[in-house]
Amino acid sequence: MTKTWLAVFFSVLIWSAINPKDYPTWLLETSPALIALVILIATRRRFPLTNLAYGLILIHSIILMIGGHYTYAEVPLFDWLKVTFELERNNYDKLGHLAQGFIPAIIAREILIRNQVVKSRKWLNFLIICICLAIAAFYELIEWFVALVSKEAAESFLGTQGYIWDTQSDMAYALGGAISAIIMLSRIHDRQISKIAARQL
Repeated sequence: MTKTWLAVFFSVLIWSAINPKDYPTWLLETSPALIALVILIATRRRFPLTNLAYGLILIHSIILMIGGHYTYAEVPLFDWLKVTFELERNNYDKLGHLAQGFIPAIIAREILIRNQVVKSRKWLNFLIICICLAIAAFYELIEWFVALVSKEAAESFLGTQGYIWDTQSDMAYALGGAISAIIMLSRIHDRQISKIAARQL
């Protein structure tokens, strides 16, 4: 995690916090990024991650901050896509849920490999997918709890836009993201993990 990483993170965070749609929703949406920042700083020396993992975490944080600023149902670019392609809804939240599988998959993969939790690659991939689905399910439970506690914040936070299968499709996107990350990034991730292992030796 470099100074450039931190500069980008805080620049987008500050922009996101200036006149968002509403502050309770902003806090709910950006809190995972803020929690991640604290964890990354606390573990930077003891368990530094690969550049790939840090880069993906930054991308995910930016996705959360944009969603927090506009709410997921009203991100302007995706409103334009909705109108241009005659879509039924603003699909920015689906990008968020795709990232919710894609990015945690690499983080989980790194932790499992470097701690030598499993040796078999088949079991490794299975556990990564299980972890990502567990995260996605837990997030849906948080959304449900928010909906029960505050009906006003629920509409902005959930961003279902009237789609009755929103919860199920959110988890399906996370599943697709996790599988895609394993297929697309495993080789480059292995090389970066090897470099970290070599430095630690």
